[in-house]
Amino acid sequence: MFSYRHAFHAGNHADVLKHTTLIATLKHLTQKDAGLTLIDTHAGAGLYRLDGDYAETGGEAREGIFKLMSSLRPAAATALPDVAPALQDYLDLIASFNPDGRLRVYPGSPFVTHSLMRAEARDKLKLFELHPTDSKVLAGNVAQLEAGRQIAVARQDGFEGLKSFLPPPNRRAMVLIDPSYEIKSDYLKVSACIQDCLKRFATGTYLVWYPVIPRPEAHELPRRLKTLANQAKRPWLHATLAIGSEDAAPTAVQVSPHGMVEPAERRRPGLRASGMFVINPPHTLKAALQAALPQVLAALGRGAGKGFTVDAGG
Repeated sequence: MFSYRHAFHAGNHADVLKHTTLIATLKHLTQKDAGLTLIDTHAGAGLYRLDGDYAETGGEAREGIFKLMSSLRPAAATALPDVAPALQDYLDLIASFNPDGRLRVYPGSPFVTHSLMRAEARDKLKLFELHPTDSKVLAGNVAQLEAGRQIAVARQDGFEGLKSFLPPPNRRAMVLIDPSYEIKSDYLKVSACIQDCLKRFATGTYLVWYPVIPRPEAHELPRRLKTLANQAKRPWLHATLAIGSEDAAPTAVQVSPHGMVEPAERRRPGLRASGMFVINPPHTLKAALQAALPQVLAALGRGAGKGFTVDAGG
């Protein structure tokens, strides 16, 4: 159960969708003065090297954040004239972790969240990670922030650990749930977790990431979440991003973002689509994603099957 490492996938198109949604949600929630309890149930390592062995092995950042940033350079033929605010916020945050202009570091959700927290409002961040290696790395990365009691890290199952923090003392909470879905039971665990969360604290904001793959559980999950939100009479938003598949056969060689020439046969199709389901989303989120996702797709789309959706209800 501990084989999944997000380092192989950091900065891919799924992270672009997840973190653009996360940032847009947090920027809205932090407009109110009251403090927030922020919870990440599957925090990973927190920070990832895009020039490290893990990232180079999968190469998914090449078709994600690298490609997105390249397409937005003024000199690029595909440069976008006006970047949507939510997408610009995402790009600015990633750039802040790479001040020399070279994309070497990608912040995971814990560091994305921390970047938007407010000391004056006494926002608190609870991080759960069960993977023994990633949990240790996460604790080390967080220690460098010297954030004191503002951030707590626990090597614990986030599905269970989350329960003790709901409802939060400040009555405001945002929860990010994004397990690996490496095992089928994760899908049912997510829906059961959301059902429990809505009973404990119905007004919290809950963000669920999931992969869009040819598996019944993956297609059933957003339907289950929509049913749970409707039963609780809470508003919801569902966004998906599919980058599609390659149009042409791969060439003999490919060049990595770091100038390394690699055999094309090492390329793997990987994940092509993912979704975000948000319960109690900010009222501004739908418009923000409707403006941002077409631009993401213009940069990352690569053939048949590409597209995006943004639906809302409740």
